Amino acid sequence: MALAGAGALAVLPGRFDDPAERLLFGAYFLALVFLLATDLDQRLLPDLVTLPMIPLALVAAGLGVDPLVHGQLGLSIVAAVALPLGMYLLSIPFGAGAIGTGDLKLLVSVGLLSGLARGVIAIISAALLSGVVVLLLLGARRVTLRSYIPFGPFLIAGAFWAVLVSPG
Repeated sequence: MALAGAGALAVLPGRFDDPAERLLFGAYFLALVFLLATDLDQRLLPDLVTLPMIPLALVAAGLGVDPLVHGQLGLSIVAAVALPLGMYLLSIPFGAGAIGTGDLKLLVSVGLLSGLARGVIAIISAALLSGVVVLLLLGARRVTLRSYIPFGPFLIAGAFWAVLVSPG
């Protein structure tokens, strides 16, 4: 977790020139690293972290501090609603527990901070990464098809990817 956090934070100065943007995404990345560790350890994305990220992202988008959404608060709000709703609807055929409510709350802040296009990139990246990891774990016989594997860490990796790497 320390390496993931340090790596993400180390890349921020090269990605964002403005100190306010660095502060915004630095705080966001620290919260994401905490959520990553918590979900891996406890299978939980606590409301104590996910819920405050939502007004922080909303204020940043509203004030135009977030360069990823270019001050387009309306589109950020659409992303904040569409991303978790889409994931929830996609999970219905897989039954209860296919996606956690913590994952959905996390996606609200991902949508607000990243916008719709980058939010979709985050989800697609998460899905691809989770598929590769699950196949590797199955092949190594570390898990079975009935094993619980939290999706939050993959969503967090996708959120990092969408902010740091994906084109604007």
